[in-house]
Amino acid sequence: MATTEVPISKKFSENIDYLLKEMHIEKNFDIIYRKLEYGGKDFGLFFVDGFAKDDVLLLIMRELKRLTSSDLRTNTIDKLVQTFIPYIEVETTEDLEEVIGQILAGQAALIVDGCTQALLIDIREYPVRSPEEPDIERVVRGPRDGFVETIVFNCTLIRRRIRDRSLVMEYIQVGKRSQTDIALAYIDSIADPELVKRLKKQLEDIDVSGLSMGEKTLEEFIFGKNLNPYPMVRYSERADTCAVHLQEGHVLIIVDGTPSVMICPTTFWHHLQHAEEYRQKPIVGAFLRWVRFIAVAASLFLLPLWYLFATNQHLLPASLKFIGPEEVGQIPLFWQFIIAEIGIEVLRMAAIHTPNALATALGLVAALLIGEIAVEVGLLTSEVILYLAVAVTGTFATPSYELSLANRISRLLFLISTAIFGLYGLIGAVLLWFILLASTKTLNVPYMWPLIPFNAKAMFVVLFRVPIPMKLERPSILNPQDKTND
Repeated sequence: MATTEVPISKKFSENIDYLLKEMHIEKNFDIIYRKLEYGGKDFGLFFVDGFAKDDVLLLIMRELKRLTSSDLRTNTIDKLVQTFIPYIEVETTEDLEEVIGQILAGQAALIVDGCTQALLIDIREYPVRSPEEPDIERVVRGPRDGFVETIVFNCTLIRRRIRDRSLVMEYIQVGKRSQTDIALAYIDSIADPELVKRLKKQLEDIDVSGLSMGEKTLEEFIFGKNLNPYPMVRYSERADTCAVHLQEGHVLIIVDGTPSVMICPTTFWHHLQHAEEYRQKPIVGAFLRWVRFIAVAASLFLLPLWYLFATNQHLLPASLKFIGPEEVGQIPLFWQFIIAEIGIEVLRMAAIHTPNALATALGLVAALLIGEIAVEVGLLTSEVILYLAVAVTGTFATPSYELSLANRISRLLFLISTAIFGLYGLIGAVLLWFILLASTKTLNVPYMWPLIPFNAKAMFVVLFRVPIPMKLERPSILNPQDKTND
């Protein structure tokens, strides 16, 4: 697509013909063109029907109707902007390509006969749902407003919580055809300038037709590492969570059309934190955090460990000889786990696509028909169902959905390695998994910090929910300009 600048001509007909042709006005029912006349001059008004505020347009047209030829004799554009158009968000441009881009983005454009500038009037009224609490990040106490699919609303929710004059939200468009609106948000007096510069350059260098999957497409362009299942950014739909990260020195990427905001950079431990921990007393928050750690560890290691001990009874002390089924059945334990894992994934996918009215029926089918009957006919043993249920529960207790999916893949790899190579296979697989995480970096930030490289003070904050008055410093790994949290 051509993106070269097309200057606005003094000839009214040339400008109108160009816009009519390039935007296919005759074929589009929702892109409106009105030829108007005010003060003896021809005006061309372009806008997208679904974005326009009708009352604002009527007000502007009513005021323009009062113009006389003497009002527009000299400095026409300046007089229109400064005197005759009763609206705040008005700007000018000399490029017809920018006019097209802004019209398609929802602004109204006024082309004036004899003028080499066009007026852009921001009359947008976005289709938007009301802010609701995100399903994934629910809290018992706390705000219930979550992000929506409109970038302006999301930026406003963040500004409502941070009234710092140095909070910056830079506007960028990505996608040659989609022209997706993106905001790069950071606190200028805290965030590392090099981090901001690097992210901005990476966004501007993205050469793609459109962001097919919104913020997820951006992540793949910025971070790569497509063979690594672990998330390189943290997604959040909570404005309070994003505000806290901004004050620590993180940078947010807000994409129009999606309710998830990207927090950059993040470590492995960021994905294990939840807002609920900070909505309770510190001791309660620390307890919740450790319960969550145990649940995540169970989702990773419980199945391969149980399989190892069930198939290698000599590794167990006498007091733990009860581990392992008394009767394995016709199907080997390994294949029972594989069948059960695939079954859980199928049920998860079915739950996503099942209407709420049928969700109860799906649960009954899964629990009664599949679970019980599978045990009765000997397809699965009851212990396999038990330990898989505990592991799956730990997966669901993981705050980050992306991390839970990555841990599920790792669990399968641990299980396969244990089945093939036994104890040494499990040790080797876990070691390779840890090396993968330890060698991963997100925007030059080590993924396992503060464990690797080790930082005792920061690691204590990760393991325990420290009272807010005691958090006197921002994370050093972010290289914040203002290191003290005061």
